[in-house]
Amino acid sequence: MQMRVSRAVRALALPVAVAWGIAASAQEALSVVDGYLAAWNAHDSAAAAGYFADGVVYYDASVGTPVEGRDAAKTQVIDAFLNAAPDAVWTRDGDPVVSGDAVAFEWTFGGTNSGDWADGTKATGKSFSFHGMSLFRVEDGKIVRQSDYYDALGFYKQLGLM
Repeated sequence: MQMRVSRAVRALALPVAVAWGIAASAQEALSVVDGYLAAWNAHDSAAAAGYFADGVVYYDASVGTPVEGRDAAKTQVIDAFLNAAPDAVWTRDGDPVVSGDAVAFEWTFGGTNSGDWADGTKATGKSFSFHGMSLFRVEDGKIVRQSDYYDALGFYKQLGLM
């Protein structure tokens, strides 16, 4: 009897351990992304960039060309948005979808364009609010990829740029 129980316990141990590892990985990924989002909303670009792996790839579907590396992503993405809209607020809409090292969620991003954009476009002074969706990949506690999909045309129209 002792041997049967022992075999049964061993037979269940591996699947439970694997499931626990996946759940822990998913929870860690969500915690990293939540911290990143909080840093954006605190308008702390250095803290936000601290969630990136050195070789992070940031992909903005409206641009089409990935930004590679932590420093480039900080400068070309985080700083660009937070300098142009210092009152920016990034809000997750609904519950995220989390699977292993991936986190995805829909969001609303809004603020007032009171600062110039990194490309030299002057501030419009107009408020904006647009919706999008992001997909993150997290490895070893760092974001290795962020892909953003949003209504860039609607965003530009709100700013009076189109």
